[in-house]
Order: sequence, then structure tokens, then C-alpha cells
Amino acid sequence: MLYPLLGLFGLCAGVTTLLFGFGGGFFAVPLFYALLLASHGAGTAVAQHAMQIAVATSATVMIFSSALATWRHHRAGSLHWDLVRPLAPAIALGALLGAWVALYVTSAWLRWLFITYLALSLLDAWLRPGFVHAGEHHLAPLGRAGATLVGVPIGALAALLGVGGSVMTVPLMRRRGASMRTATAMANPLSLPMSLAATLVYALLPAGQPDLGPGLLGLIDLRAALVMTVGAWLGMHLAAPLLGRISDSVHARTYLALLACVLLVMLVNGR
Repeated sequence: MLYPLLGLFGLCAGVTTLLFGFGGGFFAVPLFYALLLASHGAGTAVAQHAMQIAVATSATVMIFSSALATWRHHRAGSLHWDLVRPLAPAIALGALLGAWVALYVTSAWLRWLFITYLALSLLDAWLRPGFVHAGEHHLAPLGRAGATLVGVPIGALAALLGVGGSVMTVPLMRRRGASMRTATAMANPLSLPMSLAATLVYALLPAGQPDLGPGLLGLIDLRAALVMTVGAWLGMHLAAPLLGRISDSVHARTYLALLACVLLVMLVNGR
């Protein structure tokens, strides 16, 4: 039953990556976290590090899901590479810092950081004007200083929580006048430097961690990552016909509804 569930998690991640730029983390982290808790005893090393394993595995899956989604959006003509290039190096630097911090934060603290992050993101999107309704206009690239100030915290939070940068880059692009199609498309190439940097840290640095069993490279569950990656590929294939066919306001509201669902999962599955 474990691997079919992981494949289903991956399928959901693939759909949300392509259509909403989530990178898979918003589905993979809370669901895989809940599955690890359900399948291991409370006192085991895996249960004690469940959030870190979920975050690290999610970052690895995002390398492949974000790359595939980036390619599909590039072919569809919905990417603005001049906006991506200034932010990518700063996001990668922030991701190295965030992943390193995550190695020294307890699973419980990481879970509550995740919950707080989601709740603040939802409140900001609902209460501040410019997200649900936004008119598209020309987006000027950020300067080097602006890209650094924005990109480093995006990369750090995304790697720390294993969620990709969508919840920060989508509102950023949205409030600068981007349509939901453009904003969510841009989140995918911006998740790539984060996922690559974070995966490197999670794979190589946790040498002092206890034995978590076979199939793990550092904190990354390789078998789970493989199954979820295959599921993500299938999910993107199924979601591809919907690209560009969802109205802007429905797209924005659905994005927020998905965030609310993930927040509920994390609140219900705590220990």
C-alpha cells in the first residue's frame, strides 16, 4: 500500500506543479510526513526525523518535477526568462542556507514553521489587494540588489520547508501585474536552483544523523523520491491540456484553496 500512495502523492504534485507552480512540496511534504508517522512507531528514528525526511525527499522530487514543468511552459511560451535570470542565483544561495538550518531544527519545530508559513501566506493573499484580481502588464526585471533581497529569503524558506518558492514567487509576480498563468509558470524555473542546492545539502551533510534504515541518502528517501517522480510525470501529462484554459480569477482562488487544504492536513496530522 505504501508505494501506490506515494505514486498518488506524486500524481497530485505533478498536477499542482504544472498548473500552480507548487514544485510538489505542498502535497508531498504534508502527505509523506503523515505517512511516515503512520508507518513508524513514535519512538523510532524515522518518526523523530519525519519532517526532515519529507522535506528532503520533496526537494529531490522537485528537481525533476520543476524541470519537466519548466520545459512544458517554455514550449507553451508562458515563461519570461529575463525575469528568471536575476533571481535564480540568489534563490540558490538562500536554499543552501535554508537547507543547512533545517539539519539543526527538530521535526516538530519544522512542522510548526511550515504551518505558520502557510497561514501567513493565505492571510496575505486574501487580505491584501492584488492577488485574486490583477490586471496583467509589462513586468520589468528586478535589479541585482532587488533580486538578492527578494531571492535569498525565498530560497532559504523554500529549502527549509521543502515547498519550492511558489508561495512567495507567485504572489510577488502577481502583485507586479502578472497573470496567474505567467506567475505560476515562472515559479517552476525558480524552484530548480532551490531544489538542486537543497538536495545537495540534504544528501551530503547529515553525517551525524542516526541510522534511518536502508534506501536513504542522507535524509532523502530515494525509493519514495523515485515513485513520486514517476507519479509527478503522469500528473503533468494529465494536466497539460488545462494549461492556459483556466480563467485568471478561478486560477487564483483555486491556488489559495489548495494552500488551505495543505494547511488543514498539517494541522490534523501533528503529534
